Amino acid sequence: MRPKTRQYVLAIATALLCSQAMGQEVALPKQEMLLVMGAPGQAEYGEMFHQWVDQWRTAADTAQANAKVIGTSESDSSDREQIIAALRRQAEVESDLFWLVLIGHGTYDGNTAKFNLRGADVTAEELAEWLAPIKTPIVVINCASSSGPFLNQLSAEGRIVITATNSGYELNFARFGQYLAGAITDPQADLDKDDQVSLLEAYLTACRRVAEFYEEDARLATEHALLDDNGDGLGTPAGWFRGLRATQQAKQGAELDGVRAHQVHLVASDREARMPQESRERRDALELELEALRQQKSSLGQEQYFEQLETLMLELARLYHTETPAASEAEPATNPAESPAESGG
Repeated sequence: MRPKTRQYVLAIATALLCSQAMGQEVALPKQEMLLVMGAPGQAEYGEMFHQWVDQWRTAADTAQANAKVIGTSESDSSDREQIIAALRRQAEVESDLFWLVLIGHGTYDGNTAKFNLRGADVTAEELAEWLAPIKTPIVVINCASSSGPFLNQLSAEGRIVITATNSGYELNFARFGQYLAGAITDPQADLDKDDQVSLLEAYLTACRRVAEFYEEDARLATEHALLDDNGDGLGTPAGWFRGLRATQQAKQGAELDGVRAHQVHLVASDREARMPQESRERRDALELELEALRQQKSSLGQEQYFEQLETLMLELARLYHTETPAASEAEPATNPAESPAESGG
């Protein structure tokens, strides 16, 4: 493909991506959320955990997601029994996305990682077993210390798993949950300025704020969060990202994480909400194809790479043009050569 043609394609696609809201009817994805507050131990931790739970619950209300909270009030059944029952019910619920957020402390004895509940704790292996019947795409966020092994156990196709630590041996109190709860609806966490905060953006923002906390307090960081969204159980730290793309080479050429997490938004923008589900799913699939193509760039000839890029970008452009009545009036990008679509590839 000629350079001018390539720039034209990228310019049109970029303009369409940034054009007016799609469609007329809002069709928010149906989201379910289970918030679990673990045993706080000291009162000061209890106050923190309650605040983080409240932030998540407020965000869920804004997203019109159905949120259930376990661990903040007394019940005739134990917290562990309530979790089991809630996950069993979730396996029978039709939804677009299920969020499981664990807020509290964790432990690790060298073999088994646990999330501490009031009463009997839950292990990573047990939680993996309880989640298995749920066919809905799942986001699992473990904000506890020693949570790293949960990523290895819970990683699966169709899941996004985030842990506050990269191993079970990071056992000091983790502050990651504080910053993630704040970032999930924080406009400052909207790194690509599309009027919504993706899970990836919230993760990167929270990790940055955790690092700043330890730096400002002149303390050695004792927690390093991980994100896994491709089901390989390896996880990617925030330091591997340049902007919104992981760029550091993984061992043995393993696929890097981030693309799927950037497609998930608890609170969607008006433009995202007005996009039909079928179009949203096709858009997400095309974005995954684009990322796979970028990772093959070094093994493809330049002409072949840009031909495939053109095909994908044109389909994206047609998709947005179909869903955007006023797309034909969108102004072209002023500098096509520096458009996001090309600079990322």
